[in-house]
Amino acid sequence: MKPIKGSKYLRKGRVSAEGNYYSITTRAHQRQKLFALPGAADIVIDSLLWLEKKDIINLEVAVVMPDHLHFVACLRLGTLSSLMHSLKSFTSKKIKAHLNFDGKIWQPQYYDHAIRKDEVLMKIIVYCLNNPVRAELVKDFHDYPYWYCRYEV
Repeated sequence: MKPIKGSKYLRKGRVSAEGNYYSITTRAHQRQKLFALPGAADIVIDSLLWLEKKDIINLEVAVVMPDHLHFVACLRLGTLSSLMHSLKSFTSKKIKAHLNFDGKIWQPQYYDHAIRKDEVLMKIIVYCLNNPVRAELVKDFHDYPYWYCRYEV
């Protein structure tokens, strides 16, 4: 049986291990451009940096697009499921309060990809950083305001 796109079947066979690097993508509810609203993207990046400060992840890169989030991190503590639950729950509350918004913030699912080689890690980091360029929001990702990268780029 072929899994239905975006369904609970995406979780089947999902394994997360502390010490592994993951590329994660998750979307705003119904692909609303919520993260383009003032302060929303900052809340998401600040929350990821807080998770790093608490040694739950080592954040390599994060790019908050108007309707979705890409980030790459090394999982230090817990599971991907608990990480994403914490991130989405906390940021939902903060964004709703900040924007005086009553709707849903995130889609329930997310896409993850385990990264096993350093050279692939760097390619994925560059891919994430260039997302705003591919979306034609800016000509150079440095001009996009909602990104973080551990490395000097």
